[in-house]
Amino acid sequence: MKEEQVILVNEKDEPIGLMNKLEAHEKAVLHRAFSVFVLNDKNEVMLQQRAHHKYHSPLLWTNTCCSHQRAGETNLEAGKRRLFEEMGFITELKELFHFIYKAPFDNGLTEHELDHVMIGYSNEKPQINSDEVESWKWMSIEAIKDDMRVNPSVYTVWFRIIFDEFYHYLEDHKI
Repeated sequence: MKEEQVILVNEKDEPIGLMNKLEAHEKAVLHRAFSVFVLNDKNEVMLQQRAHHKYHSPLLWTNTCCSHQRAGETNLEAGKRRLFEEMGFITELKELFHFIYKAPFDNGLTEHELDHVMIGYSNEKPQINSDEVESWKWMSIEAIKDDMRVNPSVYTVWFRIIFDEFYHYLEDHKI
């Protein structure tokens, strides 16, 4: 199977090339990514626990899904594709904002991403893909914030960064 490529970008989110995903994480090269947050009618976030066999951050909790856009794919198309691949359902998504972050992993890889953060709404029970996801749960935004303070090590390093941005966005925009 051909390794997936990521879209290398500059700080203005302009594409400057493609690179194999693993190589981009080894070299900490800035690339385009997205993070999806699905909320239910109780304003709870659907969290996923990464599969136990993932090569980094196994069994850690994170947002509903996240990944990388493919060449020629819009941010929203990518978000919907990956939401279906990981969680087994589709919902309308809206892009909220984007920002750049850099987060090293314990295994020597580094996420250096221009991350497009999206939101969607659903009360559906996901049909998780066990190749990607170990488990899932609904959690209120405040409960996530509180639990991250007490148990940061059970969450992915990028989710701790992205959630902080997401939380402040919600505070400022009242969506």
